[in-house]
Amino acid sequence: MDHQREGRDVGVDLAAVARLLADGTRADFCLALLDGRAWTATELARRAGVTTSSATEHLNVLVRGGLLVEERHGRHRYLRMADPRVMALIESLAALAPRHTPRPRSLSGSGRQRALARARLCYDHLAGELGLAVTDSMAGRGLLEWGADPSLTAEGAAWLHDLGIALPDASRRPLVRACLDWTERRPHLGGAVGTAICGHALAAGWLTTRALALTDLGRHELRDHLGPPATTELPPWDREAD
Repeated sequence: MDHQREGRDVGVDLAAVARLLADGTRADFCLALLDGRAWTATELARRAGVTTSSATEHLNVLVRGGLLVEERHGRHRYLRMADPRVMALIESLAALAPRHTPRPRSLSGSGRQRALARARLCYDHLAGELGLAVTDSMAGRGLLEWGADPSLTAEGAAWLHDLGIALPDASRRPLVRACLDWTERRPHLGGAVGTAICGHALAAGWLTTRALALTDLGRHELRDHLGPPATTELPPWDREAD
């Protein structure tokens, strides 16, 4: 059977998306952009160890394919993930991909890799060790029902209200979503609740956006509001990333 013809017959060309990520350089760019920031072609080229001209060609392919969008500020061109659906796709594929120990090109590269696993943004909510620690703590305190159909409990809604965290009005986005964490290989808290908590932590100075870095204030506040996590301790890393 002609599988490509079959895909066209149902109006879905899944192979087109697979081809976008079949190149190692393009896949590496998408992994870098999982931190939720906008990157320049030069920054992405340096990370992947390719020339800027080669990076630009690959980025143009990803933009045309709908995985990335570009923003221009003066002379500078920035690339970022197109929307949360693309972020979720890359996170899910990364969690399924074979694991290997990367070889950092420098000490600073090694530090960035450790920082990425410790704490990062998954588009608009917390991920990495910190994201899992917050999720475990909320589930352990009964603020979340963290099973096959995760949801916010009445206690969780009251806790958010006491912190001054407002949730959006009813929308198509679920309040709570289990998002598979590609470095930890288990789900962290996503959805509107995950976004609201992350936004509050950044606005209140609990986190800095240098990769993310947990501040002394943030460590104190998270312990105060969540207590010892159910299955893990809040990561005891230094205030700034390595």
